Amino acid sequence: MANAPNNVNRPTIGITMGDPSGIGPEVIVKALSDPHLRRKARFVIYGLNELLAYAADQLEYDPYWYRVQHDSNRTNKLITENVVVLDFDEYDGFIQSPRGPSKAGGIASKSFVEEAIIDATRPPDHPRHIDAIVTGPICKEAWHLAGFNWPGHTELLAYRTKAKRHAMMFVSPRLRVVLATTHLPLMDVRNVLTIGKVFDPIDLGHEACQQLGIEVPRIAVTGLNPHAGEGGHFGDEETRIITPAIEVAREAEINVQGPFPADTVFVAAASGEYDLVVAMYHDQGLIPVKLLGWDQAVNWTLGLPIIRTSPDHGTAFDIAGKNKASAGSITAAVEFAIQLASNQRAAHAGAPSQRREPAA
Repeated sequence: MANAPNNVNRPTIGITMGDPSGIGPEVIVKALSDPHLRRKARFVIYGLNELLAYAADQLEYDPYWYRVQHDSNRTNKLITENVVVLDFDEYDGFIQSPRGPSKAGGIASKSFVEEAIIDATRPPDHPRHIDAIVTGPICKEAWHLAGFNWPGHTELLAYRTKAKRHAMMFVSPRLRVVLATTHLPLMDVRNVLTIGKVFDPIDLGHEACQQLGIEVPRIAVTGLNPHAGEGGHFGDEETRIITPAIEVAREAEINVQGPFPADTVFVAAASGEYDLVVAMYHDQGLIPVKLLGWDQAVNWTLGLPIIRTSPDHGTAFDIAGKNKASAGSITAAVEFAIQLASNQRAAHAGAPSQRREPAA
């Protein structure tokens, strides 16, 4: 499914549906219904044509895609349509199924992303090569019911691509945040944190900001404990782990400060004092991102040899199939993936890349 001759300058973006019982089909159909967005790239959707057609019917949209069976020999030949659905119809039947976590949903959603990873790692001249992956929301409980031990997309992608380091970064109009730890029980965070675990997101986040056009990123690092430990009265992780990681980053000529109390540093970052905040754990970083950038934030996996973005929301089973889901976040994820893929293609061609201005 390589770019057709008239699409030669456009990247090919793969989009995985996520859990079939969630809002993935609806938000994908809504996002790509915009002709302006469709003109920016080619799109390959990994999922169920049945659910996409059902969502389009509810929205009173005419289908705008070309369907092909995902394991058909036709996928190894040039397909020129701008939007292609790789149909995993062996998993059909979700329209009649109850909305919620299920073993079937876990198996299907993991199959979608596994095939997208294979295509993203193919040689650029392969007919099935894609330039980036945008992942629709999965249900981690469904993956567990299906017997998969991966905490989420991030860890699976890092393992499949043999990434030595990786981090979750969230990009929104007012905040950029990268996490030192990802999908862990809160009680386990202090046992997992090391100097390297804190240094890596500082370093990867620094490189990511430079990719976005910020030549000298200003990075702030949060503490783990209330008041950043209050001089050791509320924990010693700040002095024992976080401060040494910051010092290592400074020796690498990274402009980084901290550790700061997490209840104040995001205010400073949102006001423009910092270009990036490194947070110690999932909710510490995600609460301010979603509070200030709901429906606009994008998850970007750093450290991978491939490009992966995703919306910052979950499956929303409670509103799935009811035409209530907003496509704002997945549209932002698609737009961001196009930007990153275009920059990568331009860099390989020696042309100027597209730069994004720092958030105000």
